[in-house]
Amino acid sequence: MSRICKDGFDKECIKEQREVYGIAYTQNILSGRWKYLILWFLKSKERRYSEIKAFLWDISQGSLTKQLRELERDGLINRNVYPEVPPRVEYSLTSKGKEFIPIIDLMEAFGKKFGEQAD
Repeated sequence: MSRICKDGFDKECIKEQREVYGIAYTQNILSGRWKYLILWFLKSKERRYSEIKAFLWDISQGSLTKQLRELERDGLINRNVYPEVPPRVEYSLTSKGKEFIPIIDLMEAFGKKFGEQAD
């Protein structure tokens, strides 16, 4: 039996452990404290870096940049640079990112149902 490790999956593991591979793949591309919130914030429209930073007020610039680059690398968001002075950069969901939104919505519903209730 092949094993799942930090370096990913070999072809044998993907073939033999298809069910768990799907879960691990999703977990791997979305690992990061802020990625779910970034995707949720982008679900309604394109956003500029400064808007995302203001929404996630407690995130450092370095962490936000890293999370955005990883989401872009994994094909969940687009980074659109407009040739203006100063340059304008906007982030939006890709089709792959849009397909993930129902999962985000389920997470939101679960949290509302079982999370702490505001009085």
